[in-house]
Amino acid sequence: MLNKTFWEHRYEHQQTGWDLGEVSPPLKGYIDHLQDPSLRILIPGCGNGHEALYLQSKGFQHITVLDIAEPPLAALKEKSGENGRITTVNADFFEHNGTYDLILEQTFYCALDPSMRQRYWEHMHQLLDNNGVLAGVLFNVDFDKQGPPFGGNEADYRKELKPYFHIAIMEPCYNSIQPRMNTELFFMLRPR
Repeated sequence: MLNKTFWEHRYEHQQTGWDLGEVSPPLKGYIDHLQDPSLRILIPGCGNGHEALYLQSKGFQHITVLDIAEPPLAALKEKSGENGRITTVNADFFEHNGTYDLILEQTFYCALDPSMRQRYWEHMHQLLDNNGVLAGVLFNVDFDKQGPPFGGNEADYRKELKPYFHIAIMEPCYNSIQPRMNTELFFMLRPR
């Protein structure tokens, strides 16, 4: 079962093969184009928080990171210092409330059991401001083994998200790390 105990065990035993050890290049490229440091930003399933630390280094003021596992959040608190720009929340995403201008997706969707996908899109929609953006990276590949990570494809994503979002961008990533090249989609969505 993909619960708190499962994920904390993965972190405690360093079974974090999804972690790049740095900000994801497609998200780094996106972040580099953001102009408003006052954006209210959420990163669900943040893990070690590389994207949050990068946002902090770029001067963003209101970054909330959420993870069901406590160990990576404790480490992130230590790395981010006491400046108050990164708020860590140890909770289940589906129980989280708030309103955000930007939500960043990086290996969270693929960690959820596929039976949760419709709830994912619905809850993302609830968390976004009416003028907000959901942006990030999704796998565009079906994996040979049972997940996590769980694979998927562009056609299914387009159907799943249609009741909740308009697609501004959904295209293959040109700047994935080499092992993920040709298997990732960058997307940017706006609420319906």
